[in-house]
This record gives sequence, structure tokens and C-alpha cells, in this order.
Amino acid sequence: MINYTFKEIRDAITAVKELPRTLLGREVDQRLLLQLAEYPHLKPLFEEARADADIAKKEPFPELRFSAFRLFASQGTRIEYETPYFERRSRFISLMLVVLLEQERSDMEALEDLIWEICAEYTWCFPAHLPMSPDRIPPRQRVDLFAAETAQALAEAVYLLGDRLDQQVADRVRAEVEDRIFQPYFESSAPFIWESSMSNWAAVCSGAAGMAAILLVDDRERLAGMTARVISAMNVFLSGFEEDGCCTEGIVYWTYGFGFFFYYADMLYEFTSGAIDLLRGEKIRKMASFPAAVQLSPDQYVSFSDASLDSEPHTGLLCRLNRRLGQPLPRMERVPRLYLINRWTHASRNVFWSDAGLLNGPMAQGTFLFPDACWAINKAEHAGAQFSLACKGGHNDEPHNHNDLGHFILNVNGEMLLADLGAGVYTKDYFNDKRYEHIHNASEGHSVPIVNGIQQAAGRSHYAELVCREEAGGRLEAEIDLTSAYPAESGLTKLTRSFVWRLLPDKPEAEFSLVDDFSFRAANNRVEELFMSLHRPEIDHGRIIWQGERSRAVLAFDAGLLHAETEAIDSHMHNSDPVRIYRVRLTARGLGAEARIKLSFTLTAAV
Repeated sequence: MINYTFKEIRDAITAVKELPRTLLGREVDQRLLLQLAEYPHLKPLFEEARADADIAKKEPFPELRFSAFRLFASQGTRIEYETPYFERRSRFISLMLVVLLEQERSDMEALEDLIWEICAEYTWCFPAHLPMSPDRIPPRQRVDLFAAETAQALAEAVYLLGDRLDQQVADRVRAEVEDRIFQPYFESSAPFIWESSMSNWAAVCSGAAGMAAILLVDDRERLAGMTARVISAMNVFLSGFEEDGCCTEGIVYWTYGFGFFFYYADMLYEFTSGAIDLLRGEKIRKMASFPAAVQLSPDQYVSFSDASLDSEPHTGLLCRLNRRLGQPLPRMERVPRLYLINRWTHASRNVFWSDAGLLNGPMAQGTFLFPDACWAINKAEHAGAQFSLACKGGHNDEPHNHNDLGHFILNVNGEMLLADLGAGVYTKDYFNDKRYEHIHNASEGHSVPIVNGIQQAAGRSHYAELVCREEAGGRLEAEIDLTSAYPAESGLTKLTRSFVWRLLPDKPEAEFSLVDDFSFRAANNRVEELFMSLHRPEIDHGRIIWQGERSRAVLAFDAGLLHAETEAIDSHMHNSDPVRIYRVRLTARGLGAEARIKLSFTLTAAV
């Protein structure tokens, strides 16, 4: 936790006489941009920014129509409004980089027009984050993730462009940020709900608003009070992480929440010449090491909860973290392209901070245990191939929760043969009482048992303890007590899932054995063992085969006990791309009061 007294905060803030030019870790000017634009790992980004900026000067602003704004309330969809909203922010990123680099007046005029247009938006919030009925806070003064991010991006434009930005535009930015962000957040005694939320919201909202305050607020006494309030929210955010450093929201939200925590902490450190350092402590170091631990292949991470199946690490964030803390790095093969990012903070730091010397390093190997979160991960380069396993316990009231206790991922050579689907499309129903009707969130969308037709239940009281033991040679044993994951109507009195994972000597193969032991209150029970994949399975005489391009998995089962069937389910990923999901269902009927189901996977890599 962050333990600074208000006196320490005030003394550090009021000691700053002038705004440093190195608040972004280095002095960002045309000389730096000209140098960065010639680096091979960054040159494609500047070429992309130039092309986008040329389009921005020719095409009108993406429109934010009321007809799209109202759709979340009327039909629960978000993409219709959020797409042009983010297109505006993406255009801002490209124009900012080009203006900093080339300093052409036509580019500056396009940027000033865009900033002026953003300042005129009805609200900087998403419709999904506004209350369905009016309350004490008008929409333009509600501080959500994107309102705070917008304020910070515009504040950095004022800071970086200085006298080159038209004074009327700069004055309007200051006035809009003051009215939309500073007044409702810092001048009100009534807190926003995210200030007590142990999720990415606390870090993103407070961190972005806090950075805007550092950049725009000249009154050091006022800024000291603002800083204390931001640090209070940051402490709530940090308390949402387990002591083992695991982010149960997944890598995407680690990047978002911990990323904004770090961006703010780094700017505050630079502003106070190191007098306030929010990165002290072992827990912070463990949190910073999370991406390296959960990377399964160069572009795939453990996708539990509302994570993503594919994820490109933000190289700037990780390189700067490595410089500050020396934490292990995941393998980073490239700097993410701008079109993949619609957030100025991530995109700009990728440009300013990415170190080519830290790209294309090795991927972390070995066993990574998160005992508080109840995650276990094993990764090994073996016989010329990459084998990765992830399994989890925990509880069913985690941030961005899925009912997935006992679930696992099998990844070989970068192919998720047995997969976690990650996040679905965010809609109104995705975050209300219909959440667990979505396949991405329900037990029916995970590789877990369904017991007497009953899925796992949501809530903190539905939990699973994970106990792991590692042995030499890449062998990992895990046992998960799943009894409390299921409601009483399942008829269970005990359910234990056991895993054994081992690499086969001198061959590009691994074995994964799974045993489920059931105890029931009565006889005549039905169990369905589910297995999820994006690869089409084949049933072949007591075997299920998932064939990828670079690997395959074969599941051997007792065909006398279990009846196998496969289902193809059409869904959409978080970005709305269509996806076909394949579910294997192995059903055992007429089970007695005690039952054991044994399953064995053989994983083979093509080398």
C-alpha cells in the first residue's frame, strides 16, 4: 500500500517551482521525434500516423449522433456510438505525433479543429457508463474511464505543444477539463463509486485525472489536495490485487489498470524529482511481473475472465517498467501499431519509451504459482516446441468474473488447443443479471463439469481452493476442491479435480491427466464433462482429436462410461468479430453416490 502522509505529499508538491519538461520520462520535442521516427521498430508507426493525418485533413470528423448514443438505452448495444468515439481519439493520436514531428501548419490546424470538436462533445463518457435516469451529476460532469482519459490526452496536448497551440484552444481545454473533471471529482465531497472499486476503474479514472491535474493546475496547494485524493483511489485499486501480484481481471485489464497506475506514478515521480515514489514495495514488483508469468506464447496470454485470446503487449509500458523496477519481461516481438490502439497514453508511451534492445527477448519459462488467486501456470521450451498449461481456482465473484473454477488452458506452439474464450461483446445484458447466460461467462463456456444439469453459481461463497506441487522435469500436479463451486441443488457433497502435467522425454509431447472425483447425496447422477476449443474436434473410438496447424491434442476416455458429442456454437469475440466455438460434451449417466472420471490428453507439437 502507498503510505504517504498528507504533509509529505504537500511538501513534495509545493516544492516544485516550475513544470518539468521531462514529465513523460524524457523531454519530448521535435528533435526527439525526428530521432525516433528513423528507428526501424518505430518507423512503421510514424508512417501510419502520417497516412492517418492526411486522411484527417480531407475527411470530416466521425459524427457522434444521438441516434447512436441512445441505442445502449433502447437495445443494449454499444459499438454504434463507441466506434466513431474511438475513431476521433485515434485521429487525435496520429495528428499529435505528426504535429510533434513535422510541425506543419496544416496538420496543426487539423489537430486544433479536432480538439475544439472534442471539447464540444455532449459528454466524454460512454452511454453505457451513464445512469439510465437523471441523477445529481449531469452527463458532461460524470467522470468515467473515457472522460478521464480524454482530459489527460488534451492536457498533454497543451503541455507538449506549448505556445504552438492556439491560446484559445488551450484555454478551452483548461476550461473543459476544469468543468468536466476537476470540479466533479476533486471539488465534490461525494465520491464517485469507482473511488471504492477494486478494479481497473479506480486506477484509470484517478490516474488520468491526476495526470491532467499535474499538467494543468498551477496552484500547488490545490494540486497537493488533488494528489492525496488520487493516491487514496490508487490504494483501493492496489487492494484489488492479490498479495501474489495476480490480476484476476486478466492481462488486458492489467495493462489498462496497472498501466494507468504506472503512468501516473511515473509522472508524479518525475514531477516531484523522486520525492513521491508510488512504486515502492514487494507487492508492486510482483504486480509488475504479471505479464511475463502469464504469457503462453509471444502473442497469447492466459485469457481467464474478460481477457483476450490474442494480446500484443504495450512495449513502452513494459520497457519503462523494466527501467524503473527491473522486472522480468514477456517476449515482445514488435511495437503495437497505432490502428490497434485508441488511447493516447498507451500509444504515445509506446513511441516514447519502447527500447529496441528489449524486443525479441526470450519468453519466461517455468512454473508460476499465484497462491492467493489460485492460478497455476507451467511453460516449457521442450524438444523444439513450446508447451504451456494454465489452470485456476479462486472464486466466482472476481472482477469481470466468469463461472470457471477448475477450468484450464492447453497451449502448444502458440495454438490454444483447449481454450478460454475470454471476453464476449460488451452489451447491457453482459453486465446485468443475464451475464451468465452468455457462453463466454457461463460454466457452459468453460472446460468444467456440469453436475446433474447444474452449472457453477456466481458469488463469493462459490469458490475453489487450488493446491499445487511441482517436481523436477517439468512435472506439475494440482488439486482443486470444487465442492463449493456448485449450488446445493447439484446434489454434490464433494468434488475434487486433480491434474498431472508432464513433458515426455526426448519427444515434442506432453501428457495432461485429469481426474474428477464425485460424491453425491444419493445415487443415479449425471455428469457432463465439457471441453472448449476453437479447433474442430473429431470423435474416433474413445478419442477426441483437436488438430491445429502446428500441434494437436488427443483426449482418451472410457467410451463405456462416457457418451461423446460435439457442438458448434457461433458467437462473437470482444471486438465483435464472429467466432465459431466447439464444445465437446462427455456425458456419464446413472452414476452412484461415488464416482470417478479419468481422462488423459496427449499433446503433440509439429517441429
